[in-house]
Amino acid sequence: MTYAPAAPVPSLQGPGLPEPVAVRLRRPGWRDPRLLTGVVVVALSVALGSWVVTSASRTVPVYVADGALTPGEPVVPGALRVADVRLGAGTGRYLPADEPLPADLVALRVVDDGELVPLTALGAGVEVRSVAVPVASGLSDRIRAGAVVDLWFVPDAPVTPDTKTSEPNALARDVVVEQVDTEQGAMVVSGTVTLHVLVPTDALPTVLSALSGAGTVAVVPVAGGVR
Repeated sequence: MTYAPAAPVPSLQGPGLPEPVAVRLRRPGWRDPRLLTGVVVVALSVALGSWVVTSASRTVPVYVADGALTPGEPVVPGALRVADVRLGAGTGRYLPADEPLPADLVALRVVDDGELVPLTALGAGVEVRSVAVPVASGLSDRIRAGAVVDLWFVPDAPVTPDTKTSEPNALARDVVVEQVDTEQGAMVVSGTVTLHVLVPTDALPTVLSALSGAGTVAVVPVAGGVR
C-alpha cells in the first residue's frame, strides 16, 4: 500500500507581512512618568504627615494676666507673664508674647488672674471710665458682662400735643458692658437693672448729661458683639 506525501501546511504569513515580534516586559526606568508620579505622591504624603504632627505639638508664647486686669488699666509688662500654650488655630485670638507690647494698651474688661489675655479685651490708645446706667425696663436678655452695646438717649414724651417731639440720638457706640446689677429677685427683661458700661472719656460729658436729662438712656445690643 502506497501513502501519498502529506500536503504542506500553508503559511499564515503571506507575502509582504512582517515577521511577528515577541513582546518583552521591560523594567521601568527613572524617566517613566508613572514611577515619577508615585515618588511625588509618596513624598507629599510624608511631608504632609510631618507638618500635621509638628503643628499639633507646637507651642506658642502668649501673655497671661499676672493678677486681675481691670477696665481702663494700662496693660504693661509688669501686669503680665508668659505661658507656652498649644492652641492650634486659636492662637491668633490672644496677645502674643513674641511680639513687642504696644505702649498705649489698656484693658476694656476684667481679665482674671491666670487668664489668657484675649485681644478683644484690649484697646490701644483708648481711655475708658465705668459709668452706671440705670435701666427701668426693656433690657434685652442678651445684654450681659462682656456684651458690646450702643447707648441712646430717648427724650420724654411732650406734656402737650403742641410741643415738638425730639428724636432719639446716639450717645456712645460700641461700648462694653462691664457688669450687670439686678435688684433682688428682678428679671433682666423686666426689673430695674443697673449696667456698668465702659465709656470712652471723650463721650463722658454727653453720657452724663443724658443721664441727668429729661429722658431715658436706652441700651441697644450690637449684633454679634461679645468680648
